[in-house]
Amino acid sequence: MSTLKMEKIREAIRHAAAEFLAQESNRTSLITVTGVHLSPRRDKATILVTIFPEDKEREALEFVARTGGALRDFLGKRVFLQRLPYISFALDVGEKNRQKIDELSS
Repeated sequence: MSTLKMEKIREAIRHAAAEFLAQESNRTSLITVTGVHLSPRRDKATILVTIFPEDKEREALEFVARTGGALRDFLGKRVFLQRLPYISFALDVGEKNRQKIDELSS
């Protein structure tokens, strides 16, 4: 599969996941979707998120893990794919590392 098509699929999933989390979030923390890792067969998608404030990370990750099935249903209505991937979530530690480097360099 072309990398351009994979990038379009990742971007569509990222956009739909961000929209879903904005609607379903309890508003006690800010959950930002920063990226999507998609398996080569497109059967698994890991959605990368950052959470602010950091002391709410555990609760927010539990929330997004609980809503994975509902997100998959939401994706089915928004993103037209032959087969919807199984969804998992992970913290984007790369973004945290970039923020720490920015703090140290300032």
